[in-house]
Amino acid sequence: MSGALDVVTFGEAMLLLVADRPGPIEDAEAFYKRTAGAETNVAIGLARLGLKVGWASRLGTDSMGRYLLAALQREGVDCSHVVCDANQRTGFQFKGRVTDGGDPPVEYHRKGSAASRMGVDDIDQAWLQSARHLHATGVFAAISGTSLQAACKTLDLMRAAGRSVSFDPNLRPTLWSSEESMRHWINHLAVRADWVLPGLEEGRFLTGEESPEGIARYYLQRGVQLVVVKLGSDGAYFEGRLRGEETSGHVPGFPVAEVIDTVGAGDGFAVGVISALLEGLGIREAVRRGAWIGARAIQVLGDTEGLPTRAELDEVNP
Repeated sequence: MSGALDVVTFGEAMLLLVADRPGPIEDAEAFYKRTAGAETNVAIGLARLGLKVGWASRLGTDSMGRYLLAALQREGVDCSHVVCDANQRTGFQFKGRVTDGGDPPVEYHRKGSAASRMGVDDIDQAWLQSARHLHATGVFAAISGTSLQAACKTLDLMRAAGRSVSFDPNLRPTLWSSEESMRHWINHLAVRADWVLPGLEEGRFLTGEESPEGIARYYLQRGVQLVVVKLGSDGAYFEGRLRGEETSGHVPGFPVAEVIDTVGAGDGFAVGVISALLEGLGIREAVRRGAWIGARAIQVLGDTEGLPTRAELDEVNP
């Protein structure tokens, strides 16, 4: 891929193995192979909508790493800053199936993975700042101490260059040493972003505020431009100021016939908001697009199957 990028993101991709039947993971007889990773989900979604997207990471040269690299390249994602190291291994995860619309069981195998070895030396400043936007999540910051340093550095570099930054807390308590550490570092990153996209329960944990309005104002008072609080089936609350537009409000959720898999819904929501704002649409329109893509994401088995192409988006024009 040549030319300046629209969006860059740093993060871990994992091989996803989805069980062939509901019930405990150990009862599955076969698994469907997919890609997984908060940042790569967003990268794939944005690339399908026609944006130029770059992803920086580390993979092993094992079969899992080769599969993930090929999958991201097929989606049109710039993988020129993905390091493949024969001495490191690629992370993977198992995901169960549910029939009640709840969160499926997930079993991670990522400790000591290639991506967890990432640090500030993996940042190519010129490549990073060739993009007009950085999307960051709390997952990359959580996988190791060196990745946390890299996450902080990327946000600082993009802010210094006048680029926009979006941040999804994507809380993963098992990856942090304590809840206090998680709250401190996630908020440290969030207040360095322009657009913050927490879920309601995430926002309550991070800010101590109970209402979507209180959560939004916590971050707005600390310099964030726009906060969108995801409310699940109830849609989302937004508040902020962007391009001279100061607004707040609520966008309802889109009806869903059947919930198949809730994992990846937040990433789909981010795809909608980021793509729309980078295209110059208003805040309400961006949040509505996010809600629509998030609703699509929960009606399919894998993390990215529900992410639309540009043609599919234009056909519906949510």
